[in-house]
Amino acid sequence: MSEKLKIKLSIANRVYPLTIDASQEEGLRKAAKNIEAMIKQFEQSYSVRDKQDVLAMCALQFASQVEQKTIDKENVNEHVEEKLNALNSLLNSYLIS
Repeated sequence: MSEKLKIKLSIANRVYPLTIDASQEEGLRKAAKNIEAMIKQFEQSYSVRDKQDVLAMCALQFASQVEQKTIDKENVNEHVEEKLNALNSLLNSYLIS
């Protein structure tokens, strides 16, 4: 059974207490750090002061990155499948003749 940790993460000037598996700590801390960096970037670039708007923009940015990676992975998988099918056909043609 995983060891549970109680941690506090600060995002957009709010502290969020969490009880997590020890294995999740590094990822959550990195995610919080990335969110804070993106908040700062949006506030500087777009002069946005409303934290809710900034957090919505961050959520959209992260969600679009995840979706794009999924699309890219599907495209790579299709390409690999095409290459494997071509290789399989080539091998079959040599085995049959």
